Amino acid sequence: MSKSSSGIKIIAVNRKVRHYFEIFETLEAGIALTGSEVKSLRAGKVSFKEGFVRFHQGEAYLVDVHIAPYEHAGYAQHDPVRPRRLLLHKNEIKRFMGKVEQKGLTVIPTRMYFKQGKAKVEIALARGLRLHDRRETLKQKAVERDTAREMAKYR
Repeated sequence: MSKSSSGIKIIAVNRKVRHYFEIFETLEAGIALTGSEVKSLRAGKVSFKEGFVRFHQGEAYLVDVHIAPYEHAGYAQHDPVRPRRLLLHKNEIKRFMGKVEQKGLTVIPTRMYFKQGKAKVEIALARGLRLHDRRETLKQKAVERDTAREMAKYR
């Protein structure tokens, strides 16, 4: 975990998200957690691998995000991949739900952190990139890297 100057303690970052998705908008949401989940988050044991946000009956849920069981929890253990309710305003949920239904977008978690002692997750409205788009991006990065290397030779 790293700590920034604004009192935010980053737990985990979904690094693959920028590679596989085109991000349009981000939003901060609280998460309804159990005690053992918070302890596990403080230890940094979370994986976003296939996580996404699902909307059900006017509420948003974080699905398929793995929070490892806390080893000292005893009988009060939690299910590692249970759906966790996101704490958002109704108008934020409605706005994201509308965009997901209309435009074929998806909502995915990009990072998780503690802000003023509360667990937060940053979610993003995104569209999946096709394979040829990802290849094009990799080609562009390679060209930029090569040109930067050539320019450095002449300085």
